[in-house]
Amino acid sequence: MKFAKPSDTPELATRVDFEPAILSERLRLERLVSPTLSPAEIDNGSDVIQGLTQTQKTLSPRYFYDDRGSHLFEQICDLPEYYPTRTEAAILQDCSAEIAQITGSSEIVELGSGSSTKTRILLDAYKNLGYPLRYLPIDVSGGILESSANQLLLDYPSLQVHGLVSTYELALANLTPAILPTRTLCFLGSTLGNLNPEECDRFFADIVQALEVGEYFLLGIDLHKSPTILEPAYNDAQGVTAEFNQNVLNHLNWRFDGNFKPEQFEHWAFYNQELHQIEMHLRSRRAQTVQLRALDLTVEFEPEETILTEISRKFDLEEMRQYLQKQGLTTVKTWTDPNNWFGLVLAQVRSTH
Repeated sequence: MKFAKPSDTPELATRVDFEPAILSERLRLERLVSPTLSPAEIDNGSDVIQGLTQTQKTLSPRYFYDDRGSHLFEQICDLPEYYPTRTEAAILQDCSAEIAQITGSSEIVELGSGSSTKTRILLDAYKNLGYPLRYLPIDVSGGILESSANQLLLDYPSLQVHGLVSTYELALANLTPAILPTRTLCFLGSTLGNLNPEECDRFFADIVQALEVGEYFLLGIDLHKSPTILEPAYNDAQGVTAEFNQNVLNHLNWRFDGNFKPEQFEHWAFYNQELHQIEMHLRSRRAQTVQLRALDLTVEFEPEETILTEISRKFDLEEMRQYLQKQGLTTVKTWTDPNNWFGLVLAQVRSTH
């Protein structure tokens, strides 16, 4: 579910270090920005204006993740209805030793690292085989990245961490060559499902460009299953997902001086059978006018009109293998759980010659 919308200008990326960049002997953090945009200009709300002025109003899922939203998402991951987190973690527990054996000594790069909880399973596997530990977490939240990195350093005395505070595209465009013999880039949590097909194509082009021939890509994907399982995962009985969805309006109010009334919008999530995706919407309970004064934006809502806040596409393992092959990634091995609810794919960048 968790996804931070990438920058649209990866080719303009440059590196600007934190001061100090080296926070300890084993921890280095860097911030990646575009030389043509200041940090304030990157977050100027142009995507909000574009999204809320379309016929089908949309918002980038990145606006879920203010402090309150991040806390609510952690709660969602522990809900009984929300199977993806625990199912993927269980698969990792079963196959992490095999992944480490296949890749050999490898540094781990993780897109959208967050609290790095599942990363520990991989670190343990490499540690148990006696390999050196090097981890490159990538996240848009510098605070989360630094706090999780410091906790990892306490728990893994030999670990080296080089964190990148960045969007995905900028980080991928700025990866330096691996220090260990190879690299395993991880994209877990079925975050891929938040991308539409066109965005997927661009994303994988960036992945293949960022990795050397022979390096690895570890992907977690949510698989096709009955709507009776899918829909409750996004409509939990405790209403946490509804609160998470509505909180995006609080975030917009704070960030762009808005007057959204979240109680005037209801959470609506359903499985779109035709597109094989969960859709999360906020549905207006009545006709209303909303202003985001910092953006000089006025938005009119009809009764029942919705804002699409997230998609979560569901996949087929064999179709994904074929898709990755077309993108330049050869599948080495796949794993799933006993229910075939979730899949892990380990792929390798193949030579283009």
